[in-house]
Amino acid sequence: MGLRLSGKGQQSHRMVIFLAIFILMMLFFLYGFNTGNDVLSTPFHVAPNHILKNTDLKKWAGKDGYVPFNGKKSMTLHCHNCALVTSSSHVLGSRAGEEIDRTECVIRMNDAPTLGYEADVGNRTSLRVVAHSSVFRVVRRPNEFLYLTDSNPVIIFWGPANKIGKDAKGTLYRLIQRVSMTYSNLSYFSIAPSKMRRFDGLFQGETGRDRQKSHSWLSTGWFTMVIAIEICDNIKVYGMVPPNHCGKKPISKKIPYHYYKPRGTDECQTYLQNESGRKGNHHRFITEKQVFARWAKLYNITFIHPKW
Repeated sequence: MGLRLSGKGQQSHRMVIFLAIFILMMLFFLYGFNTGNDVLSTPFHVAPNHILKNTDLKKWAGKDGYVPFNGKKSMTLHCHNCALVTSSSHVLGSRAGEEIDRTECVIRMNDAPTLGYEADVGNRTSLRVVAHSSVFRVVRRPNEFLYLTDSNPVIIFWGPANKIGKDAKGTLYRLIQRVSMTYSNLSYFSIAPSKMRRFDGLFQGETGRDRQKSHSWLSTGWFTMVIAIEICDNIKVYGMVPPNHCGKKPISKKIPYHYYKPRGTDECQTYLQNESGRKGNHHRFITEKQVFARWAKLYNITFIHPKW
């Protein structure tokens, strides 16, 4: 004959079960949280014991790697001295605008503006490197981004072949082609699919990480730095922080990721989240800067504002 619990006994029994379930759930949550944090806090960085492949980026360059949107132009831009102006808020307050504009060639990225920021970033643009995801933001303001006074200014678009490739002739390709006919003072190129694959191979050779398998997405900074090395004898980089900047103690002062978006995300937060991300595709900003630090010793690259 089964034992029947009184009302109070049943209530106590249910309370014990509830507490047991609650404790188990908390333990599961805490274990999962700590495990997740271990994964997220694991830096990407260059693979341990990776043997570098010495790629000479000066010889790596090739005119066949750039496809014109109109006509049969070749990417022949070459400069003795270049100013590579990043989009980082570290350029604000630098008062480097005049120095930048005195440089033979000035390189910018995506839709980073000059209007209103001339004192810190200058006004001239010789080359702008634009990701496929930034095309619409650039062409929306053609008077600023596409009507340039430099002699023979160049704009290079990078992205998947199915987005901007000549053979695909998708929406972006047709848009850029129309713009190139309207604003014909610039030379417009896309990076050829074969060269895009070489950029991936370069990333793996420098980091020991397969870009696709590691869920990495090369940044516009990566493409711009390599292109700058190809075309420039000497490079001054404005606004790029060193690889260890976001790991310093005390924690670095919060600043916007882009100098022209004061309410945007914090730069270090963006770097750290991308560096530790494992699902989806992420820019590996810190790892890329580790590579840039090595390249600086080989290709006459100087970092200023901040200086390192």
